[in-house]
Amino acid sequence: MQLIHSPPSPFVRKVRVTLIETDQQDAVELVDVATTPLKTASEAAAANPLGKIPALVRPDGPALHDSRVICRFLSARAGANLYPEDAIWDVLTLEATADGLLDAAVLMVYEHRLRPADMVYEPWLDAQWSKVSGALDALNARWMSHLYGPDTIGHIAVGCALGYLDFRHADRDWRKGRDGLAAWYGTFAERGSMQTTIPTA
Repeated sequence: MQLIHSPPSPFVRKVRVTLIETDQQDAVELVDVATTPLKTASEAAAANPLGKIPALVRPDGPALHDSRVICRFLSARAGANLYPEDAIWDVLTLEATADGLLDAAVLMVYEHRLRPADMVYEPWLDAQWSKVSGALDALNARWMSHLYGPDTIGHIAVGCALGYLDFRHADRDWRKGRDGLAAWYGTFAERGSMQTTIPTA
């Protein structure tokens, strides 16, 4: 299998962490691409009609795209329990919260990177950060007992989301007022899968 990817992408990191946590990294070749919403890499377009990464190219079926689909496939392929049936709706909601946080955080990066400086719209940035803050507050207030429970895709998704905030939005200080979440992440970030996949610019 081939993973169409770019190392800075937090959604790619989520898949890579899942590969490591399920001991499948040797089954996947990493195909590095440079792609943006304004200039889609040909490999990304060939694997995903939306032109987005990550995409997982399989030898025995159509390519899979969207990190949620890929991670669920990898969990099933390995016989892992990242999506436990007895907590499935909580797990999926936690994953969606982390991914939604990332959607907003990535849009903030694109606002600066893809627009001319004189066209950057500050109210848009503020609105996106409000979404990030709301997700962080919910994680800190409602989800800590889950995060300290058995490992699921929710843990991986949240860990990668918080890592992305440190990577691209360190000046926003997401830890302030969220001691529980910050303490959890301090431990989770030390996992081998997280250390191996630390993004670079």
